Amino acid sequence: MGVATYIKDEKDAIKEVILQSGIKVKPVYKPEDLERIGFDYEKDLGDPGEYPFTRGIHPLGYRSRNWTVRQYSGFGTPKETNERFRLLISHGQTGLNVAFDLPTQMGYDSDDPMSEGEVGRVGMAVDSLKDFEIAFQDIQLDKIGSSLTINAIATVMLAMYQSVAEKFGYRKEDISATPQNDILKEMIGRGAWIYPVEPAVRLVGDSIEYAMKALPKCNPVSISGYHIRESGGTPAQEIAYALMIAFAYIDNVIARGYKAEEFVSRFSFNLNIYGNLWENVAKFRAGRKLWARLLRERYGVRDKKSLFLRGMFGGGGSGLTKQQPENNIMRGAYYALTAALAGGQTTGLCSFDEAYTIPTERAALLSLRTFQVLMDEIGLRDTVDPLAGSYFMETLTKEMEEKILEEMEKIEKIGGMIEAVSSGFVQSEVAKQAYEFEKKLQKGEVIKVGVNKYTEGTDMEVELHEHNEDWVRRQIDGLKKLRKDRDNSAVANSLKALEDSAKGQQNVMPYLVDCCKAYATVGEMSNVFREAFGEHIERLIF
Repeated sequence: MGVATYIKDEKDAIKEVILQSGIKVKPVYKPEDLERIGFDYEKDLGDPGEYPFTRGIHPLGYRSRNWTVRQYSGFGTPKETNERFRLLISHGQTGLNVAFDLPTQMGYDSDDPMSEGEVGRVGMAVDSLKDFEIAFQDIQLDKIGSSLTINAIATVMLAMYQSVAEKFGYRKEDISATPQNDILKEMIGRGAWIYPVEPAVRLVGDSIEYAMKALPKCNPVSISGYHIRESGGTPAQEIAYALMIAFAYIDNVIARGYKAEEFVSRFSFNLNIYGNLWENVAKFRAGRKLWARLLRERYGVRDKKSLFLRGMFGGGGSGLTKQQPENNIMRGAYYALTAALAGGQTTGLCSFDEAYTIPTERAALLSLRTFQVLMDEIGLRDTVDPLAGSYFMETLTKEMEEKILEEMEKIEKIGGMIEAVSSGFVQSEVAKQAYEFEKKLQKGEVIKVGVNKYTEGTDMEVELHEHNEDWVRRQIDGLKKLRKDRDNSAVANSLKALEDSAKGQQNVMPYLVDCCKAYATVGEMSNVFREAFGEHIERLIF
């Protein structure tokens, strides 16, 4: 997805190039194209680090600082995950991006029947604070920031991260964590939801409100257009839906009596890269500009730093192929190049073997080295926004902005993103795009090297990351021991207080911290919310 569709005439000469967002690309761009779109330097571009931040949020870009690298990692038990964390940090990684297994994401303990066959398979198994104590042992939590790829139970994991930091002697005010915590995109594009829409959004709001007061360096929500894109959305829809989701969370917190400027500076985004390089760069430039402008216009935000679109631009897994997997090494390098040209502050890159498995150690290090080559050899830190002023790029950025606004207007007409998700409208739009893309792929209208063109040759053997059943037994044994050794009276009291807060109007976060410190399990805390809120029933889409 995101690659251009090439429409050919009878003589097989390229007649039109149409990007997935619906933008037609001309063979040649000239100064008159900028005149046609009414290009204005101050309004549309500006200096780096200045409103509207099209050229990036820092005046000197990468000349003043490297981008942060956060490779996605986590598997098996917390012990194995801790070893991978320390390996990546020792090789120069500057932040963590933590993967959780499916039972943890869905709020089940490792010994729950629903967890069978999935414990530690696609991420780290976490049942209690004890697991975080192992996973983050010897990690300097006041210097290394951690992204937590968790959504439905993001409040639980944020509380657990605070608890482990305090257990290790750090002040909660000094730690930096970014739980993904974007439940609306789960309902649109990924499926790891638990609770109905309204209480699920309330939990997001609780974490934002709590972080304002207790966790000033944490980013309590990372709006994830990434998964919308992975599920079939166009680049324009990815940004449009991400901004509308962000507005839904802002509105929830404003309804509690706050102003957007008090908390929106801690919002972050997780956005996708794969496919057409130019379309992706334009998408990020247009997204930065629109975020700043709409925060000013809709919410009256004036503080400069509060207008920054901050976050991680990551190499998309959907761009990878099982066929000819070595091609994914080149794809990943171009995705990393795209992130750098687009001015991403934090980047993550899918490893070449992720079409098969979670990354092996070799593949993860290769991805890390890809970023380091770009930083230190290729010259991408030499100047800020080297594509600025290009007739093509400025025209494409403006046209992308218009496409994003068109998609946002559709959601506004429905009544906002919460209604659009509740009704299934957005899910249907994304599913349609995925279907149309697959048809074009099969017809060869969208070219995928090694899949529908240049398919000759033999595939390499990919070393798979083996799942170890001993890890599962060790994790379950540890959980049983925890339940036996902990103060179960304190656990029961903390869970009862959490239940009262969930059924009432109190912010649940302080009660979750108490539960974590008492060694309540993920399943126990999640089940309190299941009882209080019920579970989300997915709408059928056609």
